[in-house]
Amino acid sequence: MTAVAETTSTPPGTTTRRQRGPVATLRQSATVAWRQLVQIKHSPEQLVEVGIQPVIFVFLFAFVLSGQMDGDRHTYLQFVVPGLIVQSAVLVTARTAIAMNGDVTSGLFDRFRSLPISRTAPLIGRIVADYVMLVWSVVLLLAFGMLLSFRIETSWTRLLPMFLLLLVFSFCLSWAAVYAGLLASNPENVQALAFGLMLPLTFLSSVFVRTDTMPGWLQAVVNLNPVSMLADAIRGLLVSGPIAAPVTKTLIASLVLLAIFAPLALRAYHRER
Repeated sequence: MTAVAETTSTPPGTTTRRQRGPVATLRQSATVAWRQLVQIKHSPEQLVEVGIQPVIFVFLFAFVLSGQMDGDRHTYLQFVVPGLIVQSAVLVTARTAIAMNGDVTSGLFDRFRSLPISRTAPLIGRIVADYVMLVWSVVLLLAFGMLLSFRIETSWTRLLPMFLLLLVFSFCLSWAAVYAGLLASNPENVQALAFGLMLPLTFLSSVFVRTDTMPGWLQAVVNLNPVSMLADAIRGLLVSGPIAAPVTKTLIASLVLLAIFAPLALRAYHRER
């Protein structure tokens, strides 16, 4: 499909043409994502923050909480590391909301508006840049977990579908984060909103403890949590357990999130612009 050119308003005497279409949007989104990643060299603490959090959580659950959970460090690591991978995705998504709001309040999107690029490229570029941060976080988490005795009991080839499933879920959940970032009036409000919503998603799930240890009424809530579905799917892919059912449920939940929040985020984005 060829790109469709749309004339945009410019100062008198000049004319720019906004390139639209799937290929142009993908190219422009990649450019925006690269811009976001290049900024990390000016604030390398972002890499440290995203990388150190999963290491701290693995250490905490391996040496502090494992005795209260399964009693055996290795057994509990086999259970909790896949859950911590999901938690990393949720926390990185919360960062997306904060960064999106910062781009709006700093006037960055006003500068994007003057450029002949797709209207959705800044949104997709921000999400893709956070994908890279997520992969960095998960790689460090797995490496430190293996250092402490976590082992992939199925097959190393399952890492690829695991990452694909994680990225699909993160992409769909990111639209909720984008929507929250565009709605909030300042970074402080969006931080409270993002973490206030994301943290219950992880704690009311099967990320840290088995669902069958919870009260019956709570099990019903936890089983409907998309985070639980993803955690169970990753456990099946990397350790043991069912795969088809939790993967299918995760994909369905992801599509529901996308169908709800992508239109809301795009509407809020165009209204903001």
